[in-house]
Amino acid sequence: MAHTVEVPQYEVRGEVRLDPARTVLVVVDMQNDFVKEGGSLLVPDAEGTIPAIRGLLDGARLAGTKVVFTQDTHTEGDPEWDIWPEHAREGSWGWKIVDELAPREDELVIRKVRYDAFYGTHLDHFLRLWNTKTVVVCGTVANICVHYTAASAALRWYDVVIPKDATSALDPFDLESSLRQTAFLFNGTITTTGAVRLEEENPEAYRSKMEEAARDG
Repeated sequence: MAHTVEVPQYEVRGEVRLDPARTVLVVVDMQNDFVKEGGSLLVPDAEGTIPAIRGLLDGARLAGTKVVFTQDTHTEGDPEWDIWPEHAREGSWGWKIVDELAPREDELVIRKVRYDAFYGTHLDHFLRLWNTKTVVVCGTVANICVHYTAASAALRWYDVVIPKDATSALDPFDLESSLRQTAFLFNGTITTTGAVRLEEENPEAYRSKMEEAARDG
């Protein structure tokens, strides 16, 4: 029988200031199969998060912050297709990262075979090489690949920040419960895209560049 469950409250920070040189933005699985109409595992709100994620990307690129994209990647016989319908088949349209968030040539793309972007990949190697302190995680799906990537980062003692308006889930409860777990269990920071401040040594110069970028569209 259906019943109502309340998600315990968690703090949504109104401002989060981060060192751009020690922060990495991780954009999780924003691929056609999950984001675009016709995708085999469409997440209802995923396409709606593109502007927020784009804002995070623009801010990171202006500040010189490292950006990482994860790309769910499967091939014939992958056991994950026993759990979910076929999705993210390597080389297919559904596997590709959406055009609006296309990685630049100098940005790292991690092809992952499971929910956790650290599992069997070289992600941690690069984070340590870059002297990373904080990982900002966004994308889809909130309680699956975003959650397990954030959890794995926290277990490696990286500070975790999740902008909730740049994260999507199959169900609103899944989003809220995942964010609560991140805040409660991993001491992570939940915030919004507009509250993330990647401040350079000269904050005024950073704000000026952001305003210029906004005017240029």
